[in-house]
Amino acid sequence: MRVPVLVALVAVSAVCSLLLTPGRSVAQEARTPPAPGQPKPQSPKPQATKPQTPKPRAGASEAPAAERPAAPTNGALREAYAALPLAERFAIQSDLIWSGDYNGMISGDVGDRAIAAVKAFQKRNKSKETGILTPEERALLAASVREKQDQVGWTLVEDPVMVGVRLGIPARLAPRKERGRTGGRWTSARGEVQIETFRDSIADTTFAALFEQQKKSPAGRRTEYSALRADFFVLSGLQGLKKFYVRAQLRENEVRGISILYDQAMDGIMEPVVVAMSSAFAPFAAGDALIGVKRNVEYATAVVASADGHLVTDRAATDGCHVIIVAGHGHAERIAEDPAADLALIRVHGPHRFAPLALSADPPRSGDLAVVGIGDPQTQDGGHAITAPSIRIRGVEGGRVVLDPPPPLGFGGGAVIDGQGRFIGLTVLKPAVVAGPPAPPQAALASAAAIIRFLETNKVAPAIGNASVEAARASVVRLICVRK
Repeated sequence: MRVPVLVALVAVSAVCSLLLTPGRSVAQEARTPPAPGQPKPQSPKPQATKPQTPKPRAGASEAPAAERPAAPTNGALREAYAALPLAERFAIQSDLIWSGDYNGMISGDVGDRAIAAVKAFQKRNKSKETGILTPEERALLAASVREKQDQVGWTLVEDPVMVGVRLGIPARLAPRKERGRTGGRWTSARGEVQIETFRDSIADTTFAALFEQQKKSPAGRRTEYSALRADFFVLSGLQGLKKFYVRAQLRENEVRGISILYDQAMDGIMEPVVVAMSSAFAPFAAGDALIGVKRNVEYATAVVASADGHLVTDRAATDGCHVIIVAGHGHAERIAEDPAADLALIRVHGPHRFAPLALSADPPRSGDLAVVGIGDPQTQDGGHAITAPSIRIRGVEGGRVVLDPPPPLGFGGGAVIDGQGRFIGLTVLKPAVVAGPPAPPQAALASAAAIIRFLETNKVAPAIGNASVEAARASVVRLICVRK
């Protein structure tokens, strides 16, 4: 949807202030939607000698019958959820999975099953069963989820072998990382938990034949649930004395999947983890910039906000950093953040020559812009050139001003300059506002007005006035985040 630039800037400020809720972790705010999944299986009949395997979640491409009522109910509640940013709807559904109240698809479409899960959470916490979370209840849900995630060491990672694969890992349960046969592999010290990504080709066979092979291999695997669709399959059951879960997805002739194997004694711990891993697995995600994924070394751009060494940048680029380095200036620290505006304030100490960029709170007069930043070294053969590719305001989507096309990797925090040479904000990477399989992140605009408020709140006096592309070139620096 295209809207005038002024309306776009006003809209994003209003929506962010009204709809963002407290108690969110970075991984929760940044979570992207899962790849097409699978329908909810029927529970096997209880048997004394045959424990049930975890129920795979419902997928984004095909909802179970319970999600497709002939006459949808909860119309007012659905509309209320639809008004929330899509990232928050994804996060609510994901959190409800972790809380054990929801075993459906994570699509951002909060339907009757998700609303019933909210009511179940409210009932368990002795709250009024309204079906929609108050800010206090949302904070309570987020806090309870964070505790469970922390217990297993939940983190989003990039596959160390296959480029463009994102997955969630319970790092405390499977701390050992190594190279597997065709993908990454994570295991516990004694093999109680084993996680492995894999890839295969069906150039000389069929997807259905690979599905049948996976049902029987390795030897001793007994499949209790299986589902095959045109572009994905899931399997679960027993493999020797362990439980297993396999999910695979097809694109063209390439198949990428994840295999999870764990002791039956860990069923109570692993069942919600397996569901969360299935939701987080993105085998064909955009490998260059995956929202929420903690890369070991991440490059971004920061804008100089004061001569005293204050820098402002995209908050996501500085989350979880063990060390922050400003190229050419040394170590820095993050001293403040604004989750609503996705901003972080960085401080470089010591004597340095910084040229703060003048900010303008006025909206741009046209949608034609330039973003000034420093691309990731891998995109410029190890270089550190400052460039200013063209960019446009596409409109407002999900309550934020979206820039198009997304700038190159490393431009998170880049300075956005309008046609009149004014600094109007910086770029922040956000999950794409689409349902279904994961899509490359969008570049959104953190407005100069929001930056001015952020700086003033933290007692930094911003420079106000006109700027230019050349001034921005002199006022942007490369930011390097090093994580453990």
